[in-house]
Amino acid sequence: MAAALAVALTAWVGSQHGAQRAVLLLLGLGLGAALFHSRFGFTSAWRQLVAVGNGSGLRAHTLLLGTTATLFALVLGTGTGLFGETPGPSAGTLGVGLVAGAALFGVGMQLGGACASGTLFAVGSGQSSVLLTLAGFITGTVLYAWAFPLVDDLPAFPALVLSEHIGWAGSWAVTIMLLALVWLVATAVQRRRVPPPTEPPPTATGAARVLRGSWPLWVGALVLSVLGAGVLLVSGGAWGITSAFTLWGSKLLQLVGLHPEEWLYWSGSRAGQLAAPVLTDTVSLTDIGIMVGAALASAAGGAWVLHRGIPARTAAAAVLGGVLMGIGARLASGCNIGAYLAGIASGSASGWVWGIAALGGTWVGLRARRAFGLGVPAPRDSVC
Repeated sequence: MAAALAVALTAWVGSQHGAQRAVLLLLGLGLGAALFHSRFGFTSAWRQLVAVGNGSGLRAHTLLLGTTATLFALVLGTGTGLFGETPGPSAGTLGVGLVAGAALFGVGMQLGGACASGTLFAVGSGQSSVLLTLAGFITGTVLYAWAFPLVDDLPAFPALVLSEHIGWAGSWAVTIMLLALVWLVATAVQRRRVPPPTEPPPTATGAARVLRGSWPLWVGALVLSVLGAGVLLVSGGAWGITSAFTLWGSKLLQLVGLHPEEWLYWSGSRAGQLAAPVLTDTVSLTDIGIMVGAALASAAGGAWVLHRGIPARTAAAAVLGGVLMGIGARLASGCNIGAYLAGIASGSASGWVWGIAALGGTWVGLRARRAFGLGVPAPRDSVC
């Protein structure tokens, strides 16, 4: 069923909306499969780092960020996209919205049990509790759009993009040096606090592991960076996730007779996005692709299971966490992908600020988990 859906969607999008959008859907399918096989996460990595000083997940982040920064520098430096667009960096302003939004996102992902990319691939692989997180996520982004006039003009400094001051080569070099420093700090912290982590054993061996087994984190990091750079090359913009949630939620409101098109958020350049079909939206295409790709990968590996019997407190935490992530992502103009990964890879200071603020939110979120009866890692835990 997942394979049939993937083929049918790709054929439909290609015939109705062109090759560029079909390729974006295919890239999304690849991202979903890579996220599932490697279980590459941001939520668990930050949880383990803050709770017990386990830096293995953060070190995997530095590999993903460094490889993506290298590929971004090549694509952005040439200034030419695959379909004629001029690729541009992902850069946000430095202000109250960025810090508050990233901190809210950090709290939300610890309550919801997944980040933006993690939510999509978990939903695709049958984790029904994360479906509640996704519902809350969409609700949060719509609440932000409705309240947009209240937060449209928060104090902020202009975006700081290194390439505008020292060129793409200099921007890349500074980014790699900073990531190397993060890797060293994460390694030093871990050696003092926890034993070296062990990866779970693969569920398949040899060539079968590509389709039916678990991948090492470093493999997932490399594959995700290549596919993420592919999104930039094809669409002209960096890989993002959460802007599509605002679109989906607003279109659902239209279906029940409400009029979000009258909100200030959907005025100006965004008006056309709301009026157009969902499958013409580049972010929606990759998001849908991630869910279908994860479903296909998990089913091929015999791991697709629809979870049932969700405890009430877990369900409440999932919804609340999703709402906080939705509001936070839009306040910060991006999530762990669009603001953190794409921002740092683009040489933007906003990506670093987002990561620091999200770590602070993670600290708060770990304490909030206890109120819902959710577990917090103990020092003896060594696996992300």
